[in-house]
Amino acid sequence: MSSTLPPAALPAPARPRRLRWAWLICGMLCLLLGAIGIMLPLLPTTPFVLLAAYCFSLGSARYERWLLAHPRFGPMVRDWRCQHAVPLRAKQVAWGTMTISSGIAWWFMPPGIGWVPGACCALVALWMWRLPTSGRR
Repeated sequence: MSSTLPPAALPAPARPRRLRWAWLICGMLCLLLGAIGIMLPLLPTTPFVLLAAYCFSLGSARYERWLLAHPRFGPMVRDWRCQHAVPLRAKQVAWGTMTISSGIAWWFMPPGIGWVPGACCALVALWMWRLPTSGRR
């Protein structure tokens, strides 16, 4: 096999059957959470779909191909794999939900540690800000 093939075209290494099943189940759970996130504003869709694609790449080439060809989820996975780009809408929703969640955590957490979730979310928001933005919504 030539080493000039892109990483996505290289065959997955052989894994024990039970390990492939574990990755497949994890991928399905992540995809389910991502689909629920479409309807629930505080549950992010994009990270779960990307994680599902990663799990499927380790557990099932068939499910990975299905996800890449999916009309709703496929473009975001392909954008991420090609250029680590995230749609602007996904960034905006993530920033908004992190802001709201950090505020709620600050309000309900004991004094002195309420800033920790906000600091973590600020680091994630900064990392996300630096990512390229794809042209997709």
